[in-house]
Amino acid sequence: MSLRALPDDATLREVAASEGVCVRPVLQRVTDTLTGDVRTLVIPCGATLASVCPSCADRARKLRIQQCREGWHLAEDPPNPTTDEDADDRDDEDDDGQEDEQDEEPVRRVRSTRRRQDAPDLPRLPVSDRTTGRVFETSDGKTYRPSMFLTLTLPSYGRVTSEGVPVDPGSYDYRRAALDAMHFPKLIDRFWQNLRRATGYSVQYFATVEPQRRLAPHLHAAIRGAIPRALLRQVVAATYHQVWWPDITEPVYSLNRLPAWDEVNECYRDPDTGHALPTWDESLDAIDHDPDAVPAHVIRAGTQVDIQGVIAGTPQADRVIGYLTKYLTKNITDPLHTADDAEGEYVPSAARAAHIDRLAAEVKWLPCSERCANWLLYGIQPNNPRPGLEPGRCRSKAHHRDHLGLGGRRVLVSRRWTGKTLTEHRADRAAVVRAVLESAGIEMDDHDEYSATTLRPDGQPRFIWNTIRPGDTDGPSYARLIGHAIAQKHRWRTQYRHAQTRAGPDTPNLSATTTAA
Repeated sequence: MSLRALPDDATLREVAASEGVCVRPVLQRVTDTLTGDVRTLVIPCGATLASVCPSCADRARKLRIQQCREGWHLAEDPPNPTTDEDADDRDDEDDDGQEDEQDEEPVRRVRSTRRRQDAPDLPRLPVSDRTTGRVFETSDGKTYRPSMFLTLTLPSYGRVTSEGVPVDPGSYDYRRAALDAMHFPKLIDRFWQNLRRATGYSVQYFATVEPQRRLAPHLHAAIRGAIPRALLRQVVAATYHQVWWPDITEPVYSLNRLPAWDEVNECYRDPDTGHALPTWDESLDAIDHDPDAVPAHVIRAGTQVDIQGVIAGTPQADRVIGYLTKYLTKNITDPLHTADDAEGEYVPSAARAAHIDRLAAEVKWLPCSERCANWLLYGIQPNNPRPGLEPGRCRSKAHHRDHLGLGGRRVLVSRRWTGKTLTEHRADRAAVVRAVLESAGIEMDDHDEYSATTLRPDGQPRFIWNTIRPGDTDGPSYARLIGHAIAQKHRWRTQYRHAQTRAGPDTPNLSATTTAA
């Protein structure tokens, strides 16, 4: 079909998605300051959510699949990368295997190391630098190195239906559900710390945080090495996170009566008395000096723990990797039904919409961090206050309806999972395509030669990049932009397939994509 005949941009978007082309591409004008040459390049948007760009989200998911597969069943310890945008490890632990209760301040606040009396004891071993699991030998001399697949959930907040909505919304603990979602990443950090202490080696993991049907987050994790199931359950039961914050039981102010900013003293004051609100440090000092102080919230994992042993190279391993990454392109509130498990388009019921509304209302007004503007509702100045703070308008994604409290990353990868950053994994995929094309005498069109870090002899950048927007005088229309991107995609596919044919059956191949785009 000719792009000129398409009736609107929505149809163009569908065509682009069906072709695996970015639906929001940007044009970049690259000027070579040495030669004066000017070239226009099409750059994908790089979105990770299908609601934003299905094509880019699918590429991001396939990259994660490669990362998961490459690190899961390693037989040798990978190097420790110096930098890693995915690194999820925390090194702060106190004597009971729990991370120090602290705040992001110059002065480190350390809570008591005494464990809660309602939490089981944790086994403790010296943690070695080893990252690989045990090797087992069968009676016929064969060896194998099994790994694990683990699912952690949160506790129940009330009975729910098969659709995931409360049977009795009035008794459902929405507040605890919202607080647990907000602090879920901290609980997971604690779990990995405790697990390493209990097993005695540097447990490595590739984990994803996904919503259950009830919209509570839960964790799926590929773990390198075999760990006794009883020990895993013991660590889950013994792990908790205490939130040492000022009291958040009841708001002190309302939207019609909020503290006012004092420009002279740079603080917020009571609208009636004019008294300055307690600072964040003063509020924490009061907790430190109160022998009867209790945490504002305590989060624990639920009792439902799913543990599976997985052997490398088996169909089960591939199924689990697919399951781990299945919902990475969805928002927390997106329907979990797919073409595989539901007929036709899924339409949420009014009860489910109301369930989302209740959760969204809770996370909108609860504080998400020490800098959150919502602290003004509770009579506390946020850490490092500034003018213009308004409760309900904190920019953290934890408050957004699409996230329902979960402000952390959706993919959690330990530092020594593969010894590579995600950028290096992306380069590996491009290297496979480049090798196939070069073997057929075709130069890869991936724009590396226009790197912004390339310098002229005088030390100045050689290439200057400028974004061309559809509204610019010389900017393209959306139809022209998509048409250009689809033509480029077809050209890359054709080049790659011809190169594979020339190179023969032993040519390296990418199972997830057929181009570097």
